[in-house]
Amino acid sequence: MYFDSHAHYDDKKFDSDRDELLKNMHAKNVDFIMNSGESMKAATKTIELTKKYHFIYGAVGIHPHNVANMTESDIDKLRSYASVDKIMAIGEIGLDFYYDNSPRDIQRFWFKKQLDLASEIDMPVIIHSRDAALECFDIIKNSGVRKGVIHCFSGSSQMAMDYIKMGFYIGIGGVLTYSNAKKTVDVVDKIPLERIVIETDCPYLAPVPFRGKRNNSMYLEYVVDKISQIKNISHEETAKITKENAIRLFSIK
Repeated sequence: MYFDSHAHYDDKKFDSDRDELLKNMHAKNVDFIMNSGESMKAATKTIELTKKYHFIYGAVGIHPHNVANMTESDIDKLRSYASVDKIMAIGEIGLDFYYDNSPRDIQRFWFKKQLDLASEIDMPVIIHSRDAALECFDIIKNSGVRKGVIHCFSGSSQMAMDYIKMGFYIGIGGVLTYSNAKKTVDVVDKIPLERIVIETDCPYLAPVPFRGKRNNSMYLEYVVDKISQIKNISHEETAKITKENAIRLFSIK
């Protein structure tokens, strides 16, 4: 029923029970998971997960937090990793001017380089954008990349529509259930359901009533419940359409 379009099951927070948790996903109506990379180490772990679990697909890329020491050889490695079966996207890549864990000029440089790679090999991108909304949008627009998802979208409904017009999907997760999420509620209300994909970003951003705890794909039902309330349609219809959206986005056969 559900397609988790953004997860991090390679994270050390799952080390104690990863296999036990993942083997129960189908029993909880989770049909597909996209595990998103954020470093070279995460990329290799993601590939291992895709080989071990038939319902897990992967993305490889370097998160803006981790680009400070990135080199051209890493681009070559990502290109090689992207050719592996079940690796379906480049990500998560982008800009993060909130934490600034990497210098901003370095973030911009490697963001553009990874967008170039996605364009070269014709893969969708998974975009991280925090406190850099306009600059991130402009870089993507100028790159010519027109396939991907804006992960954990936190912008306005107008910017969401601008991304949609450019060919992108909008990632909606547990933040939608928070009491202070009025902007995200407005986004979901105003954009077409056919351009929404659901996500967890697990182990982070668990929805209410699990806020502050470790997130996992089984909690997608709470995100779907909230979207269904906003759109005034059934839970099943929301799950069906968002799953179809993610299948289309990532070209899952």
